[in-house]
Amino acid sequence: MNTSHDVLPSVRSFAQRELLGQQDYLDGFEEAPLPLYKSFHDQGLANWWLPEAYGGSGISLEDSVDIVSELAYGDAGAAFTLFISILGTSMVQLYGSEELRERYLTALAGNGGFCATLGSERVAGSELAKISTTISRDGDELVIEGEKYFSTNTGFADFLIVVGRSAENPGEFLAVLVPRDTPGVRELKRWEMIGLRASGTYEVALEGCRVPAANALHGPGLRLLEVALNASRILIATTAIGVSRRVRDLCMEYAEAKPLYDGYLVDNPVFMNSLGDMETRIEVMKSQCRAAAREFDAIMAGTDAASTFVRQGTLRSALAAKMYCGRAGWQIASEGSEMFGGHGFTREHVIGKLLRDVRYVSIVEGGDAVLRELMFNRYVLPEPRRG
Repeated sequence: MNTSHDVLPSVRSFAQRELLGQQDYLDGFEEAPLPLYKSFHDQGLANWWLPEAYGGSGISLEDSVDIVSELAYGDAGAAFTLFISILGTSMVQLYGSEELRERYLTALAGNGGFCATLGSERVAGSELAKISTTISRDGDELVIEGEKYFSTNTGFADFLIVVGRSAENPGEFLAVLVPRDTPGVRELKRWEMIGLRASGTYEVALEGCRVPAANALHGPGLRLLEVALNASRILIATTAIGVSRRVRDLCMEYAEAKPLYDGYLVDNPVFMNSLGDMETRIEVMKSQCRAAAREFDAIMAGTDAASTFVRQGTLRSALAAKMYCGRAGWQIASEGSEMFGGHGFTREHVIGKLLRDVRYVSIVEGGDAVLRELMFNRYVLPEPRRG
């Protein structure tokens, strides 16, 4: 198995060379920067977490924390695009048949492609048990009908993981692999987001989509999604580390050149205390993300990871990482923007983009209010009363 030490210099070089200084390009909306992502693949870096058995680098989630931090230092939207496929690929790796893993994970490793996961719906929101998309059985095929509200990478994904309700048994949920070119998959719109504008998030219609019944993943669909969200939430939290490191460095560069009284801003004790506090929070963010990733990796390395994850569901450490990093990153970016005065409130300075980008950590894949309730129900309530 490879480690981040094997690829981190290349990732850092990519971020420095192709992400930093590209604010106008990466903050635009005309199209997702697919040539940039192809360049990442051409350097042998794409989908670095995929198992070696399927042609990937097999890099652990803990080592992925360093990789995503470097990418997010350059651009959080690009980082999000490049790692969010882990949500769907983890579901396939753990709960797909060997045929599905061999066919789709191997292809993804080989071509540097993308996977999209379709769970969110307009009405259901974070209450996934209210999903209305239906999956019905028709002989040896499954037929999918419905609309999905927010789905990142769908516009250029190789395959989709669709979560829907069984038409025959409405209390049962399924997760199904759907090739992107399946007839009936229709992109309704690309959302224009405030931040992460280098990513592509779409509203999608599924109209009579037919796939082989063997494309269904093994296990209860909502629980499988919950399991895979552990990995993606940890890496979403990690993007706040990269953004925060960038804010800290920009503040230092500014302070060393900004005259103040008889010296420079960097000599001011108020500034020193603020940057010292930023560094402390960044270090805590790193520690929490790595600890959560280690817990995830330990389960993945077990003899029966799939069943263990289904029993465990949401990891407390992953919830804590996402909530803490979202808040800490927002606070760091907000304080950083204040240091630049009025200039920090303009589109001309990158600090405004960083502030917009980091806000997503507390919003996607469960807002803080949703995750606080989940934390309470799963880990605070006495065990007999837990949901």
